[in-house]
Amino acid sequence: MSKVVIRAEHVSKQYRLGQVGTGTLSHDLKRWWALVRGKEDPYLKVGSENDRTQVAKSDYAWALRDINFEINQGDTLGIIGKNGAGKSTLLKLLSRVTSPTTGQIKVRGRIASLLEVGTGFHPELTGRENIFLNGAILGMTRKEILRKFDEIVDFAGVQMYIDTPVKRYSSGMYVRLAFGVAAHLEPEILIVDEVLAVGDAEFQKKCLGKMSDVASHGRTIIFVSHNMQAVQSLCKTAIYLKAGQITDIGPTDKVINNYLSREVTNRISIEWENEATAPGNEYIRMVSARIDPKLLKDMDVMSVATEIDVVFEFYLHKACNLNISFFLSTPGGLIIFNVATPSVALEAGMHRSKLTIPARLLNDDIYTIRLYFVKDMGAVIFDIEDILTFEVVDEARTGSWFGKWPGAVRPALPFTLT
Repeated sequence: MSKVVIRAEHVSKQYRLGQVGTGTLSHDLKRWWALVRGKEDPYLKVGSENDRTQVAKSDYAWALRDINFEINQGDTLGIIGKNGAGKSTLLKLLSRVTSPTTGQIKVRGRIASLLEVGTGFHPELTGRENIFLNGAILGMTRKEILRKFDEIVDFAGVQMYIDTPVKRYSSGMYVRLAFGVAAHLEPEILIVDEVLAVGDAEFQKKCLGKMSDVASHGRTIIFVSHNMQAVQSLCKTAIYLKAGQITDIGPTDKVINNYLSREVTNRISIEWENEATAPGNEYIRMVSARIDPKLLKDMDVMSVATEIDVVFEFYLHKACNLNISFFLSTPGGLIIFNVATPSVALEAGMHRSKLTIPARLLNDDIYTIRLYFVKDMGAVIFDIEDILTFEVVDEARTGSWFGKWPGAVRPALPFTLT
């Protein structure tokens, strides 16, 4: 029989906009007086939905609303959703960094949390001292910590700086050591936020491998990430949060597909008429971006057989040697390819760039585009993600093949049989 280690029952979290805590003394007194008389908290009846794109209709906002779920021992749970959906707030409640406004969370087991760079570390203490401090907070003896010490330092790769105060660490070093401590000091429950995005690709791979190892030993993992590939590879179940509420919960594949179908919409053309509000900075301002598909006869959608031109226009404020790096990815975070233009000496003014994606290269999927503008082959002076989103379909669905073609791409390569 499975052992429940975390149970959330009708959990909600409300914040007063622009305030730290619950707000003024008068609000607290009104809440207290209602409690004394056995009445409902008057401020629980008000509050805007947690949608950061809308103008608030009240002084209060619900970061989470009526959250219910159970997590069993040994489960690997992913939490996904757009920025502002309530993911980090939920992790703070599970970690007991803050308390729910209503409802309750029952936790059975020792928790180690990695919520943001710096969580749980004292900046004036050295890396060595912080390892022992965190171990003591988790209830471990000095002997137990010593047994894991070398493994933590080796994993983090900070041997040279282990006796340096962590306030002098880079963000990457900080998170390496913080994750090493959280994962190696044998917590029953490990909670990890998007903080892993601070590390490089090699470190992220090490972290995912370590979390898989932790889960294989019967411990519980709760993982928040915008990288759907990472969530899919690590987690057996997932929760999809939207506007502070659970939209879907269940097997990871099903939940991710639901999330992507709801949150990702095609944007094949965009133009910015007002330079002041266009994406950019003192170096570059975007002017337009568009997908120009060379549609096949009798087809009104882009298919795997469609050649696609991707065109960008931008205004360069200062002359420089510039190259553009183009990343094509799936919404789940899988990079399909990265190509770059040569470095070209450009004058200040309007410029245009075009990339042609040949037919029979892309698989049927949804794709997003990210651009990096690089000066002198080194310094990134501007980058913009999800500038365009488009879908490629398989025109042969009516045949005998109804599944998706395996692989990230499906190029038409010479392949003979004699």
